[in-house]
Amino acid sequence: METPRRRALGKGLEELFGAEVLDIETLEEQIVKETPKEEIIDVSLDELRSNPYQPRKVFDQKALEELASSIKEHGVFQPIIVKKSIKGYEIVAGERRVKASKLAGLPTVPAIVRNFNDQEMMEIALLENLQREDLNPIEEAIAYQKLMEAKGLNHEQLANRIGKSRSYVTNMVGLINLPDSVKQLVIERKIPATHARTLSKIKDVKKVEELASRIVNEGLTSSLVEELTQDKSFEKRNKMERKETEEIKTYKYIQELLCEKLGTKVRIRGSKIEINFADLNDFKRIIEILKISE
Repeated sequence: METPRRRALGKGLEELFGAEVLDIETLEEQIVKETPKEEIIDVSLDELRSNPYQPRKVFDQKALEELASSIKEHGVFQPIIVKKSIKGYEIVAGERRVKASKLAGLPTVPAIVRNFNDQEMMEIALLENLQREDLNPIEEAIAYQKLMEAKGLNHEQLANRIGKSRSYVTNMVGLINLPDSVKQLVIERKIPATHARTLSKIKDVKKVEELASRIVNEGLTSSLVEELTQDKSFEKRNKMERKETEEIKTYKYIQELLCEKLGTKVRIRGSKIEINFADLNDFKRIIEILKISE
């Protein structure tokens, strides 16, 4: 049976992912604030396993060493969040702190244990990395794609909730189309994200690989790459987001009509309609307008 505290945290997570802007800081602050000090435990680093939904595959060694130095001097500044597993614990949030603590030679790390489900663990891991870490462009693209799939969002809806432009999200997600060999060059920072976004729009895989090789070997500028790909021999991929944009326009029109009719804020998110109300009387007023009877 769930405790009131677990229900409260579950509600907090639900509210976080229903918020206009997703914010991992809010979630962690809430968990730490609502957790009594006696419930923060020291967990052996040997008992910790990575979150299976962790999008980050490459960690900046220099940044980890800097964090390890800080931990040696000041300790771990905030407990990590973990989930009890069959064997030890899975890290929900705070993997960098764990890796840095290992470098610092610590045997344990302070942790808060919470029983998040797999969906929640994936969403938290994606958000933590997107908002706190310097993901390489490919990891960022995959994180956006997974977050859209998990929450049923399109490019524009995701962009609004992470504080980016729609075109930025669309361009980043497009990197998933790159051939694996070119993705690796992007991961290794041999090809800048600006160049990679241009390459991702080219349909012919062989031409992408050839141009990628030129970027690495000849140091082609972003503007030159853009100019080269304007040639008719570089067939472009179809833009899929245009249909979504038309759909969004329709939703916005209906959303405005509902706001006007109900006299309150209304949002359409994916396949859901959210209607705000101030109190019970306001709720009854809206019910009357909708002509819903008990």
